[in-house]
Amino acid sequence: MIDRMRGIGLVVAAASLTTAGLLSAEEEHHWSYQGSTGPASWASLEHEYATCGTGKTQSPIDIEDSVAKKGDLPTITFDYKPSPLKVIDNGHTIQVSYAPGSSITVQGKQYDLVQFHFHKPSEEKINGKASDMVAHLVHRDRDGNLAVVAVLLDSGGANKLVQTVFDHLPAKKEKETEVKGVDVNAADLLPANKAYYTFTGSLTTPPCSEGVTWFVLKTPTSISKAELTHFGHLYPMNARPTQPLNGREIRTTP
Repeated sequence: MIDRMRGIGLVVAAASLTTAGLLSAEEEHHWSYQGSTGPASWASLEHEYATCGTGKTQSPIDIEDSVAKKGDLPTITFDYKPSPLKVIDNGHTIQVSYAPGSSITVQGKQYDLVQFHFHKPSEEKINGKASDMVAHLVHRDRDGNLAVVAVLLDSGGANKLVQTVFDHLPAKKEKETEVKGVDVNAADLLPANKAYYTFTGSLTTPPCSEGVTWFVLKTPTSISKAELTHFGHLYPMNARPTQPLNGREIRTTP
């Protein structure tokens, strides 16, 4: 989900942000999802990745309904507008940078949408089960606090937004491309039912910074088998394993 970026606040996670800026491509590719540079080794690859091993509120997690605390949680108000398509294959995922002006508001606090990206399979699990993919929509408030909305993606009908992104992938990795005349709207990723789980977690990629607020939408959105296959050719598996809950509270809407 997200490279080097300071993070405090809520899902996706998530995958490719740097200290130089939220929308920068990953510049160091020595971490990966398998082998000697896989998740089990992230903490030892760089000093600044230490939290990947020592952190106590790491993401993703396996969300169990039996431990989730039901309550009167505020509605997430989504205010997403069309954005020119700016897409990059950053070596870890496909990421779309989003134009200013779109946001979510939760209990009076606004977080601006800065990017979204994908993982296969979903990093977060629900009652032990992963979805086919997940989209992590990464938001930031005026103080730099992060909130990630995770939208689970399961095989079914085609997804217009996903297909548009995959139809316009850059020919080269690590080169962001703005596709002239093509807009996308992140609202097209959202399910009709916006019920969610929420908890405090981290970025799901190095440096695994904590203090990220996560909102995992309960209802999956569909994605076609062809779209799954397309992403799978590029990234057969780019999901960090679930992490210990360590006593964290998971809250959920009814």
